[in-house]
Amino acid sequence: MENIIKDIQNRFEVSDIVNQRDNITFVTCEKEKTIALITHMKKNLGFKHFVLMTAVDWIEDGLFQLTYILNNPKKKLDVAIRTFISRENATMETAHKLWKQVSTYQRELKEMFGIDFPGSPRVNESFILEGWNDIPPYRRDFQTKEYAEKTYFPRPGRKTNDPSEYMKKNMS
Repeated sequence: MENIIKDIQNRFEVSDIVNQRDNITFVTCEKEKTIALITHMKKNLGFKHFVLMTAVDWIEDGLFQLTYILNNPKKKLDVAIRTFISRENATMETAHKLWKQVSTYQRELKEMFGIDFPGSPRVNESFILEGWNDIPPYRRDFQTKEYAEKTYFPRPGRKTNDPSEYMKKNMS
């Protein structure tokens, strides 16, 4: 893993290198260089398998963190590449040309976080939330409780228990 990290450090100026375990390392890359780094890892370093793509909403910093996890099946190594994009202009270059399944992850992130991936197939089609017209629900400023109270009605016969009192009662 050490040689791989040295290679990408020299070519892409990655930062915040965290060796999570012997076989998985996290690195952070600038937004503009992320797809080039991923391409280099696939074509030159044996990271042929795309594992997943996910996002984190750092609302306090006005950023989304995108994480791409790649696997080198021959060496049994994973590298997670993190990049940060603005929440205000949540757009990222697409990586769907490297692996077809990336477009599915990008479509989900568009719907659930509002992150756009221009040029990605079907990115503007509904994925799960057909007819949704509210703020994307995985954004931290989405008011889940308020939405549930406004949208769903209480069912007759259902009562809410305080978890600590309920456990005390049932444990004795």
